Amino acid sequence: MSLIHEELEKRILVIDGAMGTMIQRHKLEEADYRGERFKDWHLDVKGNNDLLSITKPEVIIGIHLLYLEAGADIVETNTFSSTVIAQADYDMQALAYEMNVASAQCARKAIEQYKVLHPEDTKPKFVAGAIGPLNKTLSLSPDVNNPGYRAVTFDEVVAAYTEQIKGLVEGGVDVLLVETIFDTLNAKAAIFAIKQFFRGKKELPIMISGTITDASGRTLSGQTLEAFYISVKHANPLSIGLNCALGAQEMRGHIEELSGIAACYTSSYPNAGLPNAMGEYDEQPHQTAHFIEEWAQNGWVNIVGGCCGTTPDHIKHIADHVRTIEPRRLPVLESELV
Repeated sequence: MSLIHEELEKRILVIDGAMGTMIQRHKLEEADYRGERFKDWHLDVKGNNDLLSITKPEVIIGIHLLYLEAGADIVETNTFSSTVIAQADYDMQALAYEMNVASAQCARKAIEQYKVLHPEDTKPKFVAGAIGPLNKTLSLSPDVNNPGYRAVTFDEVVAAYTEQIKGLVEGGVDVLLVETIFDTLNAKAAIFAIKQFFRGKKELPIMISGTITDASGRTLSGQTLEAFYISVKHANPLSIGLNCALGAQEMRGHIEELSGIAACYTSSYPNAGLPNAMGEYDEQPHQTAHFIEEWAQNGWVNIVGGCCGTTPDHIKHIADHVRTIEPRRLPVLESELV
């Protein structure tokens, strides 16, 4: 049994909040993203947040540290777009591996700094290697006039994820987190890449987090929550859950459903409500924490945190509200039809 598995038996774990939201607070300019190394890069790179793990590591470490100070047990690497496929937008495909290593090291350094500052906190802290959904999808055509067309192949996605996984593992992550899944076939490619990478070696735990995109209760590629779960449970994940797209209020029913069908631990890190007309998030920390506290009291969750729009203040409120609540116990499920 892994250390994180042992901790999940004892308590509800708290995962961190939004990375992009916190980076925006630094009001970084093009020159900040470029640094000295990329000062003559032929394309604009502002907005390529994953690059900051190389050019501004102190910013990323500082954000991780704020979340740890707020009570996070798990910090996610700054690698949502650290694949050759996603980095093609900036013509930085060759940096994908390095980004993953650097981002994992940033998270690890933040934990080391936190432990020095807080020797009284003896609870273990974990680095989750964030594996994003990609900006190209295997299930949907980007051309409305050619529904059979795909912008990428399964093998290309597997290759991209394999390189990312290698960088994350060599950078020192404790768990791999396949997150914000809107296309289950992309997730299957990530799972295949993980299983293939660890063949013959000790495998790191896998966390899987899907995204229900709207009130239909389906992923963007059309699956219901139960269908999504059935499609990925063969990975024997440490946890399965939901993040992004919805606020906690809108996600509530889906978390209740997932809690009843998942044989593994469950996770949820919703957005800070739904975006306003300006695309910003207005839900206050105490509001988000109120919703998540109810889920915990109902015995629905094992891992909680925040996604878009959430801050260390949100995570502190969440951590404070779930600290004394017992974690969800794994259900005894029927293994065959009756």
